[in-house]
Amino acid sequence: MEFKNLEIDNRIKEAILKMGFEEPTEIQARAIPLLLSGADVIGQAQTGTGKTAAFGLPLIEQCQQDNKSIEALVLAPTRELAVQIVDALRDFSSIK
Repeated sequence: MEFKNLEIDNRIKEAILKMGFEEPTEIQARAIPLLLSGADVIGQAQTGTGKTAAFGLPLIEQCQQDNKSIEALVLAPTRELAVQIVDALRDFSSIK
């Protein structure tokens, strides 16, 4: 599986490819299609395996760009991790 084959917006695919990612990690390949289909998922993987993209890409895909209300909530155990997640989601969605 490659990111270009995922059922996500081409702008998101473009951002991912610009970041140098071509193939999803195991957690991404298993979680992204399930999350895009609307399934609830609990995933566990080691640090650095792409968990943020695993939940973040479907989250970005399913949020409505013109909707100004809260559509998603991401909980993180530390402020530092929350900042890292925000930075990654901005990179994935090309919001600067």
